[in-house]
Amino acid sequence: MTSPQPRPNVLEIPTYVPGRPPTPVPGLTPYKLSSNENPYPPLPGVVEAAMTAVADVNRYPDMGSVALYDALVERLAVPAEDLALATGSVALIYQLLTAFCGPGDEVVHAWRSFEAYPIAVTTAGAVGVPVPVTADGRHDLAAMAAAITERTKVVLLCTPNNPTGPALSQAEVDGFLAQVPPHVVVVLDEAYLEFVRMPDALDGVATYRRHANVVLFRTFSKAYGLAGFRVGYAVAPAPLAAALRAVGLPFGVSGVAQAAAIASLAAEEALLERVEALVVERDRVRDALLAQGWSLPDPQGNFVWLEVGDRTPDVVAAAEAAALTVRPFAGEGVRVSIGEVEGNDRLIALASRFA
Repeated sequence: MTSPQPRPNVLEIPTYVPGRPPTPVPGLTPYKLSSNENPYPPLPGVVEAAMTAVADVNRYPDMGSVALYDALVERLAVPAEDLALATGSVALIYQLLTAFCGPGDEVVHAWRSFEAYPIAVTTAGAVGVPVPVTADGRHDLAAMAAAITERTKVVLLCTPNNPTGPALSQAEVDGFLAQVPPHVVVVLDEAYLEFVRMPDALDGVATYRRHANVVLFRTFSKAYGLAGFRVGYAVAPAPLAAALRAVGLPFGVSGVAQAAAIASLAAEEALLERVEALVVERDRVRDALLAQGWSLPDPQGNFVWLEVGDRTPDVVAAAEAAALTVRPFAGEGVRVSIGEVEGNDRLIALASRFA
């Protein structure tokens, strides 16, 4: 008699590798630059809202998340039926593939891109079709359009692309969508939307309004600084949003997380001032690296990409010796989050040794 066995695809699921905390180094303040977290703490009003909600943790949260949906409706000017909440935008990836893909269905995505994509694809029993990014870290949209077949159910566009950094323009997305069959779902994964500063920047909401097959994924984890609370949301035409909600985990977004997200939306002006400061700091780091001779993909998120290939372990070791952690991708490079100024300065000094 054999023991219980999971589905074969479960045994093939790649392991997600989280960013590690830094190893203490005597005399140095450690900085974690490996997880694209917002280095600023939550605003006081956000903390107070969360603490108030903690008093009710003996009760289930509002499964309908009515207050948070109402806040998003007001913020985005979209119908509530076009929204779906989840425990971070990464959960939305799993939900969408669960709702729209079966065994053998294909999911086209750029690579290298968000590490969770092949994990979620394999979990759904679908087949990933990774399309290499260009030499400057951008989506190769022509190749991605050519990769769509009659088996394709979903295309994932990560903009800005994690970990390389470039974002897609409105013209690029419009041109791509014109080539996609209407039955194929196109996800615009905008986890780093608030950090984008570029001409012809993508207007995700306007794009979803023009296309019945476009879904936006957004999160409170990055710009809003609520990574520990796990709140993401999708904006999609009502039938697609309903499918996402149907496969969502009941009571998935806690009441404390809902309260913090609502308070963050109310404090958006102050939060986005912090985002602007991070953008200025990102551009300072970028300019310093360019001056050292680095060839960088255009960073439009809150991170930079250093393509160091086989030297990746050496860069990681040097960073650890400097009480920094960066996010390595073996044989390819490292992604470095924009953090506190001192940590960024230490990164710039370290990078000069590998330029």
